[in-house]
Amino acid sequence: FENLPWVRRAVVRRVFPNRIAVELQEHQAVAYWGAEEASRLLNNFGEVFEANVGEVEQESLPRLDGPAGQEPQVLAMYQALQPLFAALELGIEELVLSGRGGWTVRLDTGAAIELGRGSDAEVIARTNRFVRTLPQVTSRYDRRPDAVETADLRHADGYALRLRGVSTVVNESQKK
Repeated sequence: FENLPWVRRAVVRRVFPNRIAVELQEHQAVAYWGAEEASRLLNNFGEVFEANVGEVEQESLPRLDGPAGQEPQVLAMYQALQPLFAALELGIEELVLSGRGGWTVRLDTGAAIELGRGSDAEVIARTNRFVRTLPQVTSRYDRRPDAVETADLRHADGYALRLRGVSTVVNESQKK
């Protein structure tokens, strides 16, 4: 039974005198795992399993990726970061852990955010600082948090930010 695509665990036991009982535990898909073309899924225990992606009931699953064996850590980081971005009405479309330990997020608005390396607590703290201060920064340019194009949180005491439709470069003709 456990070789079937959506079966996580199967227990077969004999019930005296002439019956058997079968208990099946189904995988609960919480994310796609791996590159875009991969048909692997991640369950709520951080375990990768293969199944027909067309059978996934929830089409808006995020895509998570990272080195082999890091699936539970990537899932835990997603579960920690998702509520932070949800507070700004932003969703995580993709979360990637690189082989060197760097985290990258792509939001449902298309924004790419470099979270950098460090312990999970450090990455979460940097992201929390970003989410707390982003509304103030974007409002200075008459924008909302969903106007973020890119952000780089790898700096020790701040972050770099690019907003759609905002340029801070001074044109030569404006200097004169």
